[in-house]
Amino acid sequence: MPKIELLSPARNLECGLAAVNHGADAIYIGAARFGARQAADNSIQDIDVLTKYAHRFRTKVYVTLNTILTDSDLSDAEKLIWDIYNIGVDALIVQDMGILQMNLPPIALHASTQSDNRTAEKVRFLQDVGFSRVVLARELTLQQIAEIRAQTNIELEAFVHGALCVSYSGQCYISEAMCKRSANRGQCAQFCRLPYDLLDAEGRILQRNRHLLSLKDLDLSAHLGSMLDAGISSFKIEGRLKDANYVKNITAFYRKKIDLLLEEKQNFSKSSLGATTFFFDPNPEKSFRREATDYFITGRHSGIYKPETPKSLGEKIGKVRRVGENFIESENAEILHNGDGICYLNRDNELTGFRVNRIENGKIFPFEQVDIQPNTIIYRNHDQAFEKLLNANSAVRKMAVKIIFSETNTGFSLQIIDEEQISVTLQIDYQKQLANDANKANGTLSTQLAKLGNTIYVAQNVEINCQTAYFFPISLINSWRTQAIEILDLEREKLYKRNVALPRSYAVYPEKTLNYRANISNKLSAEFYQLCGVENLEQGFEIEAQSNVPLMFTKHCIKYEMGWCARQNAENKPPEPLYLLHNNQRFELKFDCARCEMHVLKVE
Repeated sequence: MPKIELLSPARNLECGLAAVNHGADAIYIGAARFGARQAADNSIQDIDVLTKYAHRFRTKVYVTLNTILTDSDLSDAEKLIWDIYNIGVDALIVQDMGILQMNLPPIALHASTQSDNRTAEKVRFLQDVGFSRVVLARELTLQQIAEIRAQTNIELEAFVHGALCVSYSGQCYISEAMCKRSANRGQCAQFCRLPYDLLDAEGRILQRNRHLLSLKDLDLSAHLGSMLDAGISSFKIEGRLKDANYVKNITAFYRKKIDLLLEEKQNFSKSSLGATTFFFDPNPEKSFRREATDYFITGRHSGIYKPETPKSLGEKIGKVRRVGENFIESENAEILHNGDGICYLNRDNELTGFRVNRIENGKIFPFEQVDIQPNTIIYRNHDQAFEKLLNANSAVRKMAVKIIFSETNTGFSLQIIDEEQISVTLQIDYQKQLANDANKANGTLSTQLAKLGNTIYVAQNVEINCQTAYFFPISLINSWRTQAIEILDLEREKLYKRNVALPRSYAVYPEKTLNYRANISNKLSAEFYQLCGVENLEQGFEIEAQSNVPLMFTKHCIKYEMGWCARQNAENKPPEPLYLLHNNQRFELKFDCARCEMHVLKVE
């Protein structure tokens, strides 16, 4: 039966453990080096702890080694991969094809979205050279995903939630060009989140100080069923720079969504074990996000970016009705709490905010004097009560076991069977002593055997198979139960099976010529492509910077958002080329209408 996977991010060990406990089927986490989020590095020791814990629930752990590598990195990267394999990690997420030329352990390889996986031809190539899974580009529609699925049989993973890079992943060179911080080396300077003026060919300012490249955050929670039908088997949450509370909330939100989906689509199953009980109602509006968009999953539409601010607005509360001397009256003020964070766009269209001191009779009393106008929409970007719930014991994940206590010739046996039907039995040599009160004795035995509170198990049922009732000291019952659980833990650890690495091979690459966008930055990646039939290679931008070439490639189109697209039959279009200006940095916008793409170039 095909399995569905919920894949959650982990900035660190704390976040990884939170993801497991809140229902993740798999975790992805960065190692000490070579991850595409340089601020989210982790030691082998921490990944080892996470892996051992996750595997108890059959939750998988994937390590990101998805930056491009230089020649000087190769030996260290290869050693790191072996270290990762030796602690039991399930798969490696990579961008650099030079890794396939290394002396690798038999670890499964996933092709990162950084390797620009947008076409069936590219995905089929990755399948043929030995990848177990491909992480698809975020820009794909349901139809494009279905077309890739129809032409391949590799596992397909897709992002469903979190921040969006405006450029195709792995195809952004603006940080490297402007300040020698390579996005492909985990050092993105986030030029897409900066404010820009938009100018036309005559120098007229069409938009002033707007975040014209800053996309809203992805939320495809309404499309999970359609994505599953199109061929996606792993639903990925972005967020390796997010804190543990974000991971808890968003993982719980999608866990509940996917569990409902599994009830509807019973020909699919969950890919890990255990059931999670939540002690809060997950709500993505209460965690960091720049409003929400479904991006291109159903096709192009307007409103995918947030020009006012690149920051988190949170959940919309309502309009300000009246501003008093030291208070504000607003719609829905009664749902706010003391200590909440409120934000809004001021009269200059800048995001600002305040902390709530107290709420009285529907009035909001800020800690400080606030300059806000009636009819301003306010948002809550920090929910004090919700954060308190997340900081407490917000979820528990347990695996059901069946417990059978039976009489034997020499004493008794205690058998425990888990959700995988793994069974262990503790043989107990014990002199039998009849109980004075049969009902009480059996009740005590059953109750004590079911007390699994400090373990990851919960007793689904307890079965007593004895000819008569016997008396047992409670301390002895507890000792037997503890011993049996320890045996089960050891047996389950021994029987865990990692994904099988596919054999590596060479296949004909779909193109004969590769330019800087192939991100070839070391001798092994060049060798790999040559063995795959590529005849002409350019070095990657980080190795040999190009001039007068696009630094961003994006499906986001400013002309379309402004209503100036040729397909919209727009009138009064400004003369081109159009330019973005930030301080003294000037960028030209070019539009590839055949591909429905926008390119950003630096003006020298």
